[in-house]
Amino acid sequence: MDLGRGAGPGLWRCGRRLLWAASLLCVLLDLQLPGLLASGQAEIENHLEMGRKLLAAGQLAEALSHYHSAVEGDHKNYLTYYKRATIYLAMGKFRSALPDLSKAIELKPDFLAARLQRGNILLKQGNTEQAKQDFEAVLQSDPGHKEAQTQLARLTELEVTMQEARAAYQRTDYAGAIGILGRAVEISPWNPDAKELRAECHLLLGDYGQAILDLKPTTKLRADNRAAFLKLSQLYYGLGEHEEALAQVRECLKLDQDDKACFAHYKQVKKLSKQLESAEEHVRAQRYEEAIDKYKAAMKTEPHVEVYVVKAKARICHCLSKSKRAQEAIDVCTEAHQRDPRNVFVLRDRAEAYILNEDFQRAVEDYQEAKELDGENEQIKEGLERTQKLLKQSRKRDYYKILGIRRNANKQEIIKAYRKLAQQWHPDNFQSEDEKKEAERKFIDIAAAKEVLTDPDMRQKFDSGEDPLDPENQQGGGGHPHHWPFEFNPFGSGNFHFKFHFN
Repeated sequence: MDLGRGAGPGLWRCGRRLLWAASLLCVLLDLQLPGLLASGQAEIENHLEMGRKLLAAGQLAEALSHYHSAVEGDHKNYLTYYKRATIYLAMGKFRSALPDLSKAIELKPDFLAARLQRGNILLKQGNTEQAKQDFEAVLQSDPGHKEAQTQLARLTELEVTMQEARAAYQRTDYAGAIGILGRAVEISPWNPDAKELRAECHLLLGDYGQAILDLKPTTKLRADNRAAFLKLSQLYYGLGEHEEALAQVRECLKLDQDDKACFAHYKQVKKLSKQLESAEEHVRAQRYEEAIDKYKAAMKTEPHVEVYVVKAKARICHCLSKSKRAQEAIDVCTEAHQRDPRNVFVLRDRAEAYILNEDFQRAVEDYQEAKELDGENEQIKEGLERTQKLLKQSRKRDYYKILGIRRNANKQEIIKAYRKLAQQWHPDNFQSEDEKKEAERKFIDIAAAKEVLTDPDMRQKFDSGEDPLDPENQQGGGGHPHHWPFEFNPFGSGNFHFKFHFN
């Protein structure tokens, strides 16, 4: 724009004002800029100082926050990047430390401490090529640097060790490869290649637990390691740990919800988990028939993994025993015991089924076997003691047998059986003295059975192996085994003529 006087008085005056304002702004900026820069630098120094104090106090997260602010305030300070990297390392976040170390080296290529630190991380990751470049750069500047020399030698050892391990794996010497890889992992603990190869060797030797221990860290050592999550899920699934299998395959789908292999496995695990969880809910609610149906469905869902068949059989055994279906329980429990001989709960459930069948000797044998497997289990110890009492009791009076009823008969069934037998064996129905004495003996047993089995407390004692009418269990002991337990003896007069109420 031509602001000469020929442009007109008004336009000329306007141009003069603009030039004056611009000159004034430049003067103000020249005066304030040093102050602004000084203020910004002071703030950065404050963050660095606070970071140092918090780091010394062990407050790593808070220190890291101040170093973040310092880096944002000054992107060209190599020391700030290096200090933040050391905090990441102290927190175990070596992958976050690498970019900061690289930035520090970019800003100051001769910064040997950063190069050495980065080389150490790369070596632990198994990245030997890049680690070698860092160690050689340090030695080029300082040929006598001891740590760089040591680390370079360890790097060479790692390369040789990995070659030997792969060779052992190729010739199917999996145990030998595992031994060699131990040294590789010692040198390079964040090396996913070494851990994955060792996991594969453990897997081929059938050691699923060790395979999982090696494979699990690789999900963090590699970015987007969906293959590791899927394999972990499959391993847990094969071990019968369906909940953990579900958790691992979900991690795979978080990385890529469209991963076909992970999604197919997820559907299988989810279906089985839902059936097993539903079955257990039914058991807790004592809906045993519904639980049995769910366990059978689970066996159809996964018939090829033995551990789920074994678990389902064991739980069906439990449900049948709780449902008082004695013979069915014995049959299923016997099959479950054959599949899993060390399962004390299967032995317990079969023992309870034997008790329902009044086969107390076998019940005792099952509880004894369970106790040998788990001597500290209070439930097993109590069951054995109770069953031994029942066995001893069965050799004396059995009130269920006296009335001819099942052990799970209800009160109405007990009274009905009592009335029928009381009418049959009432002494007035017999003529001879011998017959009357036999009838009296049986009648007393029938009345005693009714009295015990219709009284909840007395019946519970009897079911626990204790005869509440046995004189041996009474204070003071002694007495006749057929002593009348009530307030009076209806046969005390000797003529047996009385009015009897069948109540």
